[in-house]
Amino acid sequence: MPSPAARRRTVAAVHAAPMFMDTEATVDKAVGFVERAGREDVDLLVFPETFVPGYPYWIEAYAPLDQQAANAAYAGASVEVPGPQIARVQAACRRAGVGVVLGVSERLSGTRTCFNSQVFIDPDGALLGVHRKLQPTYAERIVWAQGGGATLRVFDSALGRVGGLVCWEHTMNLARQALIVQGQEIHAAAWPGLSTMAGFEAVADVQIDAMMKTHALTAQAFVVSAGNPVDRTCLDWMTSTLGPQEHITAGGGWSAVVHPFARYLAGPHTGPEERLVAASIDLADLDAVKVWVDSRGHYARPEVLGLRVDPRPLWHDEGDRRWPAPVGGRGSERADGTD
Repeated sequence: MPSPAARRRTVAAVHAAPMFMDTEATVDKAVGFVERAGREDVDLLVFPETFVPGYPYWIEAYAPLDQQAANAAYAGASVEVPGPQIARVQAACRRAGVGVVLGVSERLSGTRTCFNSQVFIDPDGALLGVHRKLQPTYAERIVWAQGGGATLRVFDSALGRVGGLVCWEHTMNLARQALIVQGQEIHAAAWPGLSTMAGFEAVADVQIDAMMKTHALTAQAFVVSAGNPVDRTCLDWMTSTLGPQEHITAGGGWSAVVHPFARYLAGPHTGPEERLVAASIDLADLDAVKVWVDSRGHYARPEVLGLRVDPRPLWHDEGDRRWPAPVGGRGSERADGTD
């Protein structure tokens, strides 16, 4: 029987802005956070939505025909998975002994098509896999394609069973349920600085708070939610590239760690101050919570309720990628979880 200490983890949400639209500098910053986490005995880091190379806030602020150059630049700044930028983060994870869920704009190999993705890396540096956001929201459809069921997965990490969703995917109850039935223990939630957008100033943080607590309780999982503040680098890039705008402001971001019984273990932290929003969690707490409600067990009611998920590859690379993949390699497990 494992010791009680074996089920304890320190997890942290990275509340920080990227080096906006500078892919290599942002990867440097991500590596710096991984190294810091290693020094501070953090086991798992969760980064905000598309931390690399930054969230494309201009899609909400300018006419589509004015965005063409910016969108082309964004595809060029996006990263392939596996790829050299991800390999750098993998190597940092292995050196520091830290697991990571990294938000990236992922470019489909051989194309200019991109996805809003989360990259899962174990503390030994192994690339566990990728989740591609199922449904880009509103103007996001200009930039990102739809993900499929092949990447709607919970990964068997050394730290526990880890899965994640991006932003308003959390409104997709069946997507959340797909993770629940896979036995998720730690949930990585990635967000942009939603409260900086016109019309969302008063409601964004309320929405995020509600969705994070809902998933913690209904999944019986620890939720690590990371959001990025908007900084002057981002605003200045948009102004210099596309002209003045009044729809996005500085600040924002919402980061927290939530217990399965929906209480805060850390945060919520908002605003421009960058920090690791960290908390100690004990996976043994899940045993007590599941006495009350077990959504994979006695609360599932499979004779009444059912869930259908299509796990077949949707895009041309999803049947070829092998997980887990070591640094510089592709590993031996298929994307659909079979050998």
